This record gives sequence, C-alpha cells and structure tokens, in this order.
Amino acid sequence: MRLVAGLEAIQHGRIAIGGRTVGAAPGPDLPPEQRNVGFLFQDYALFPHLSAADNIGFGLQHLGAAERRNRVGEVLERVGVSALADAYPHTLSGGQQQRIALARALAPSPGMLLLDEPLSGLDARLRHGLADTLLTVLRETGTTAVVVTHDPEEAMYVADRIGVMRDGRLMQFGPPGAVYGRPESPFVANFLSDTNRLSGTVGGAGAIDTGWGPVDAGDLPAGAAVQILVRYEGVGFAGDGAVRARVLRSRPIGGDALIALETTGRPGETLYARAPAARAPHEGDCVAVTLDPAHVFVFPSANAK
Repeated sequence: MRLVAGLEAIQHGRIAIGGRTVGAAPGPDLPPEQRNVGFLFQDYALFPHLSAADNIGFGLQHLGAAERRNRVGEVLERVGVSALADAYPHTLSGGQQQRIALARALAPSPGMLLLDEPLSGLDARLRHGLADTLLTVLRETGTTAVVVTHDPEEAMYVADRIGVMRDGRLMQFGPPGAVYGRPESPFVANFLSDTNRLSGTVGGAGAIDTGWGPVDAGDLPAGAAVQILVRYEGVGFAGDGAVRARVLRSRPIGGDALIALETTGRPGETLYARAPAARAPHEGDCVAVTLDPAHVFVFPSANAK
C-alpha cells in the first residue's frame, strides 16, 4: 500500500492506476500528491487540534471557502456523522473517529482509496456497521479501494476480489466465493476458515480413508501421502453409514456451538465441528459424523504448509 501511495519507491516492476503508470523501476515515480490516491490509516491519524470539519477540509485547500465547506458537509453526511462537524477527535469514539478519517480520505474524490486495517480497532458491532457504510460509500462513489486486513470474514464481506498474501507472495487471487470454495494451498484454506488437519494415503480406488469417512483424492495417484483439511462447518451429524463418535465438548459461541469429537477408530485424535447452538449435540452424546465434500480439501503432503 505504501508503494501504491508513493510513500516508498518501487524497486521492481510497475504500478499503474487507471492505466496510468505512477511508479516503475526504473522511473517514472510520481510523488503522492500527483497520484490521486486517498489513504485511510489504521490509527486514523486525525489532527488533534482541528475539528472534524477542519480535518476533512485539510486536503481541500485548493477549493474556495464556500466550495470547501459544501464538500465537507457532503462527505460528513455520506458517512453518517453530520452532527459531529464541530467536534474534536479526543471527544469522539473509535467508530466516530474512523468515520471522520474515512470522510477525510474521500473528500478530495480520489481515484483510488487505500485502507490499512480500517476496522481492526473497533468492536464487532461497530465493525459491521462501518463495513456497511464503507461498502455503500464505495459503490455510490464508484471508488476503487484496496483494503488490507488480517480478518478473513472482513475480507470476504467487503471484497469483490481477494488476494491472500504470505511472506510477500501472492498465494491466490480471485472472487471471494472462488477463493473460499477452491483454495489452492493449505495456507489459503486455513486463513479463510478454521480447519481440522488429517493425514492419509490415497487408496487404489482413488479414495482416502481418514478414519472419519472416505474422502475423494481427486487426481492424486494411489499411494500418495496427503494432508486433508476439513472445515469445522464441513462436519455434519447425519447420514447412513456415518462414522460414530463421542462428543467430548460442546460449547456455545454466540449462535453457534464449537464441538470436539473423538471416534474409537482414531483414539487421541480430536475433530472439531461448528453447528447451530440450538441443534448441537451435548457433551457425552454418541453421534453419527459425516464430512461434506464441499468443505474437504486434499493436498500432497509435500505441499501441506
């Protein structure tokens, strides 16, 4: 994000915004003020000695006083905090400060908006509300945004396309449904959801006996050592021929329950499931376990990282 904004010089490759090269190695390398990019910092970075309105108007000095005042009023209304125009940052809640920071970034009508962990400092209720505000504003203004987050649910909620990065490398890129439904590596699967890790060997019929039920090996050859990742929500409690297991723990977490299971065929191995709390089995119950193929992913053991 700092490279896109022009805060650091690019060392390799090229960055283009709207078809215009803004950074390349070697040159050209446009300064930040010529890139038409807005930046929403993780810590808000509001000026403490300026009111909310003056914070927003700080980047609009090129406008006349009346036009600047009108623009500040527009963006305050757009993010839902018109009543806070004269308030100072220290009097505002975290959610209010974040909305003012968002308004300030939007005020110059940037062609691209960069958001660094925009919701990380807020509690769950405020995160959901601000995420909705952010989506609405971006769609209304047609602004392209790049959002950095470590929260997979936040990424799935706000993104049209997701890029999962690890150690500076792009591991997978695509629409949220495609990345979630078809992870290309164990890292991507684990980042986007909680998973159980199982191991096994591909049998002669192209199936893997996991001890929790057979799993299709896809095009992996017989005899290949594999790692199987099973999402918590992919563990069900119904079906004919299902493996029998005992519920070790069943703990409510909001509307869901987190369930720990053990089967006699794999002593000492725990499988975790997530289910609606109202229908979750209880501790000590004996249940039938099935694995949903849509939430089971098989990878060669050599690549299982």
